[in-house]
Amino acid sequence: MKIMSAEDLNRTYLRFAHQFLEPHDDPRKLALIGMQTRGVYMGKRIVQLIDKEFGFKPDFGMLDVTFYRDDFRTRLKMPQVKVTEIPFDLYDRDVVLLDDVLYTGRTVRSAMDALMDYGRPATIKFCCMVDRGHRELPISADYVGTKLPTHVHEEVRVKVKELDDEDAVYVVQNPEGE
Repeated sequence: MKIMSAEDLNRTYLRFAHQFLEPHDDPRKLALIGMQTRGVYMGKRIVQLIDKEFGFKPDFGMLDVTFYRDDFRTRLKMPQVKVTEIPFDLYDRDVVLLDDVLYTGRTVRSAMDALMDYGRPATIKFCCMVDRGHRELPISADYVGTKLPTHVHEEVRVKVKELDDEDAVYVVQNPEGE
């Protein structure tokens, strides 16, 4: 079932761009870090919108948390490691982490651990397109596209044109029933 269309997503990206800049007297302290994979594409779009709307391009990085996950050693299949690239100093920066879906909170916890290995930001905020509930850790998003209560046997899929040839958000039945 389609939950958000391309138009809904674009409107949400623009809202995020405004929300990220609002609290800052000095927007140069702002840095966006997209979590692999779809958080990277979300972040790139928001950086473009900030540049277009405000004539300012915040620093942008990409983060892969594969080796920071608490279930890394318990998974049976070989993990697919992606690029981490943070080409700026994190010290005293206001970082916004971006990911497509917030579920248990474990991936966000892993991302915060990883960020601390790269430096000590002044603040870390979290942004997700969909908060689907079912938290296992006391983590919440500071910026949310939509809250969508789901069943554990459902899956939320955020599609991005660059990877999926479409911008949309769907809820689908998990084939494994987990």
